[in-house]
Amino acid sequence: MKLFLIHAGFYDNDVSSGFYESHTNYFVVADNIKSAKSKARSIKEFKDKKMHIDGIMEVNEVDGYSVNLKSINNENDLSGSFKKYSYDEVKKIN
Repeated sequence: MKLFLIHAGFYDNDVSSGFYESHTNYFVVADNIKSAKSKARSIKEFKDKKMHIDGIMEVNEVDGYSVNLKSINNENDLSGSFKKYSYDEVKKIN
């Protein structure tokens, strides 16, 4: 399995009447780029916002470290899978 970064674009009528293209990114795990594209397109938010894919990056290393994926079998419970830092928390980091 490989890690892919999906760069998705969309037009949101609630932001400047949909005049500007907005973007978001998704990480997906898949065997190959074709499967990664399919997985991204199946994301509910992707479909709801009628997004399109602007680019896909296969991520094999970051800052000199290789990326190794390990299954943890918690597909239904994502409550502990992310550590988020708010805007105010990040501002306090020196």
